[in-house]
Amino acid sequence: MKILIVDDNPTNVIIIREILKKEGYRDFATAASAKEMLKLLGIGSESEAAGQRPANIDLILLDMMMPEMDGIEACRVVQQYEHLRDIPIIMVTAVGDSKKLAEALDAGAGDYVTKPINKVELMARIRLALRLKREKDWHKERDQRIQDELKLAAMVQNAVLSQPLKEEAFEVHALYQPSFELAGDLYAWYLLGDGRYAVILLDMMGHGISSSLFCMFLASVLKDTVTTYVEPEKVIQELNRRFNQLYIEKQLVQYYFTAIYLVIDTRLKRIDYVNAGHPPGLLFEGNAAEPILLESNGHPVGLFDSIDIRTQSLTFKDEGHLVLYTDGLLEMTEGGQEEQLEFMIGHLNQGHEWQEEAMRAVFLKDVPNQERDDDKCLVWISLKD
Repeated sequence: MKILIVDDNPTNVIIIREILKKEGYRDFATAASAKEMLKLLGIGSESEAAGQRPANIDLILLDMMMPEMDGIEACRVVQQYEHLRDIPIIMVTAVGDSKKLAEALDAGAGDYVTKPINKVELMARIRLALRLKREKDWHKERDQRIQDELKLAAMVQNAVLSQPLKEEAFEVHALYQPSFELAGDLYAWYLLGDGRYAVILLDMMGHGISSSLFCMFLASVLKDTVTTYVEPEKVIQELNRRFNQLYIEKQLVQYYFTAIYLVIDTRLKRIDYVNAGHPPGLLFEGNAAEPILLESNGHPVGLFDSIDIRTQSLTFKDEGHLVLYTDGLLEMTEGGQEEQLEFMIGHLNQGHEWQEEAMRAVFLKDVPNQERDDDKCLVWISLKD
């Protein structure tokens, strides 16, 4: 632990140094003025311009009354630098004015001792400040480790998402923006052969670490479930069974997810689907101004031990496109469900070809100085003639 002693009086510096030495503290530095202290900390036009590496300081004993710049002003300057704010500052002062002491604490000082210095009091305050500094450093290191692990987890989560697919009669793309590092949305598509494709989009309740872990579990069983059962109602029923196996004793929150799952046959021009509590999918066909809605026909997955849901079917004749999305996109627009749906339709009925930049500009724009409230996901399926 390195302690910086800042005092324009050499005698005071000697006294403090001797006290520290007798208590076993050997690593310290000294500064005869506030400006010299700032230079040691790498603050100031000359130090910053030269890229001077600041001294590694764990505690500052700062005299309040000094020429040119007093301790209170120096304390305010230090607080302007985020990487220096956690250095504890103990004011050393002969001033008994409570207003001045309050001003020093408001400026960023953590504590103070009065002159003449009482050795027992000084060491008690130093030990307390250093203990708090160690605890802060431990928490910062732990938080940084957590952030690094979250970034890695986000990379893994992103890696399980399906990549864009372009084939002669079928094309599928997606936009994806998590609200935090990790998300509760998941999409995937699979080639079933003979011009058939399976596409699923699901939205886990909530967002953050717990929701993302449930999503990763579903991602691990999704391919096997889809390729084994294929048919929409059977796939959703199997996902419900698998999800309910994740029974957690004394679980306070009932986790569930909405999902829309489709099997698209490009030869028969038929779409079989189930919608388990999810926002309606939108099928735009030919030059039609209004889309066909693939509305919910069952409750969300995971709420009950079994799920009663039936496959719905529709056909298409002309070229078109299908859009699936999560409610994070609907919530971009204020108002009721009708207004939100009108907003979606108005921006999605602009031709059947995928236009990524245009879609990003509309649906992934962030409101300045505002955190994202929910994950955003959009899946665009082009049905070609």
